[in-house]
Amino acid sequence: MPTLTQPKVKEVSVDVLKKAYGYMCTAKALTDLYEANKEITAKYVHATSRGHEAIQIALGLQLLPQDYLSAYYRDDSILLSIGMQPYELMLQLLAKRDDPFSGGRTYYSHPSLRRDDMPKIPHQSSATGMQAIPTTGIAMGLQYLETTKQQKDYKGVNPIAVCSLGDACITEGEVSEAFQMAVLKQLPILYLVQDNEWDISANAKEIRAQDATEYAKGFKGLETRTIDGTDFVKSFNTLQEVIELIRKERRPFLVHAKVPLLNHHTSGVRKEWYRDDLEEAMKKDPLPKLRNRLLIEGVETGELKKIEDAATALVKADYEKALLAEDPHPEDLFKHDFAPTTITEEKGNRAPAGKQPTVMVDAALFAISELMTKHPECLLYGQDVGHRLGGVFREAATLAQKFGNHRVFNTPIQEAFIIGSTVGMSAVGLKPIIEVQFADYIWPGLNQLFTEVSRSCYLSNGKWPVSCILRVPIGAYGSGGPYHSSSVESVVCNIKGIKVCYPSTGADLKGLMKAAYYDPNPVLMLEHKGLYWSKIKGTEDAKTIEPDEDYIIPLGKARMVQTCDAAKDKNTLTVITYGMGVYWAKNAAKKFPNQIEIVDLRTLSPLDEETIYASAKKHGKVLVLTEEPKSNSFAQSIASRISENCFEALDAPVKVVGAENLPAIPLNSILEKTMLPNADKVEVAMEALLKY
Repeated sequence: MPTLTQPKVKEVSVDVLKKAYGYMCTAKALTDLYEANKEITAKYVHATSRGHEAIQIALGLQLLPQDYLSAYYRDDSILLSIGMQPYELMLQLLAKRDDPFSGGRTYYSHPSLRRDDMPKIPHQSSATGMQAIPTTGIAMGLQYLETTKQQKDYKGVNPIAVCSLGDACITEGEVSEAFQMAVLKQLPILYLVQDNEWDISANAKEIRAQDATEYAKGFKGLETRTIDGTDFVKSFNTLQEVIELIRKERRPFLVHAKVPLLNHHTSGVRKEWYRDDLEEAMKKDPLPKLRNRLLIEGVETGELKKIEDAATALVKADYEKALLAEDPHPEDLFKHDFAPTTITEEKGNRAPAGKQPTVMVDAALFAISELMTKHPECLLYGQDVGHRLGGVFREAATLAQKFGNHRVFNTPIQEAFIIGSTVGMSAVGLKPIIEVQFADYIWPGLNQLFTEVSRSCYLSNGKWPVSCILRVPIGAYGSGGPYHSSSVESVVCNIKGIKVCYPSTGADLKGLMKAAYYDPNPVLMLEHKGLYWSKIKGTEDAKTIEPDEDYIIPLGKARMVQTCDAAKDKNTLTVITYGMGVYWAKNAAKKFPNQIEIVDLRTLSPLDEETIYASAKKHGKVLVLTEEPKSNSFAQSIASRISENCFEALDAPVKVVGAENLPAIPLNSILEKTMLPNADKVEVAMEALLKY
């Protein structure tokens, strides 16, 4: 009978062991110093890696500058082992101006790094598990670059994405979306799960039915390794094997490392408040394990003492230096909410001669086709946009056939992944155009839009703006009912760090689409379904001559739909609106010749306040028109701004007309009509305002 033997463990050189021990001592010295000086260091919440150091350092030592890393809030040992200095980490701990990650804007060990000699670290939030989608987006971007031969040749040492996760966050639904896409597309990503069996005060027995390894079995094609994450040699060898496989075979892996949590959950939630396993946890401390291994390897205690003392001295000196570092200036608050755009003027031919009017949906299609032809880094994905259908509104028709299934492709029903993946795609240099099928379906993706996409530029201090376009068919059209008719602009306009467009004509949609593409920031393109084909009576003017390829409209510039004189003896008003409101206003205005001015905002954020205020002051009477329910709406915020900035020029209170204040738009056509504005209702409001 053959004897079963264990595979031979690779030798890790003594030099590597000593280097790792130095980082481990540095990480411990950081923890000890922060605790000893908690009256200062605990001003801002922080967590440290005590107990997790072995697996983290084993990873950091093997990452290369071409790699992408998502390090979460307990990963300071990873940061040390890729080359970050304690001083740099402390600048973030103390929220100093020269904090290399965020300029004092976000917490300790929330890195965002863009250095040529280190792995790239795009911004990620504190929301546990949310990093899985953006990091998987990085891996999807790397795969696309390789498929299209746009990736730099690294002589076989191909870049990988690494996503660090705590085990408790594996229960998050968005982590499942990331795993699903990783196995579906076989992406080059490593999920490193550090399992210390604690959430905050909730223990693993309370909050999970299985650990990460068992859970991963549900994702076919996600190969796993489960290891003792306190054993540096085992951790180093396992990660070396897995990383080599990912670099070569370009497929996903999950390494599940079991570790103790030896420090507080955070400085604000102390371990002694709720834990009774601290004595047992200390027996698993990776530091004495590695020290004993070095002694076995023949390293003298004197040399180890020098490593320990050097780490302590470095941390102490760096702390004293960091305390004296400059704090942010008040004016720094206003930097990097957006990356600067080069599109500042309207250019190109809006209405070339000899063309017939084009429906709005085709204007968008032609714009994207031109962009994809010109830019190989441009790609389109979302639900049902692929070759079989080309979008439920045919808004992507023919694109997959023209550019291939690798550039225009369907995704699962995963709005969070669709939106959040743009963070990673943008980080590797791509420009994704994505689609959420209906505005009503944006809610599952709102977490990623708010937490990851919108804040990346600001919280990375300008290093990682997310460049993407999110197309969202919106509005009520033909008895769509309560789940296909909603307007969401009031919600998305309250997310700072994104731009929001809402065109009402084909020409504007094409011009804004081009501007959005060349804008380095995330742009939402809200496209009214009822205007796509101009099938609704009174919306014929949404069809326009298709502008030429070079036509572009800067974001934040309103369009004057129609004007009228405002003589002293003349009773006039202006309508501030967008989307379908433009056509309700135009049709209602027919009853009041030369009395109604109509301003189409076109872009809701940034907002063309200059044009709004000029029109309000010119006429003295203002009607703000929206399809949304009126109460607490974006339209009411515009009315408030007009009242505040134009008060002395107003001859009447600013009037807001919107839908009825009800939870949803009913399916029945009579009820739908009763709920929504229309030209007749707007006409009544105009007449009342003119008579005021």
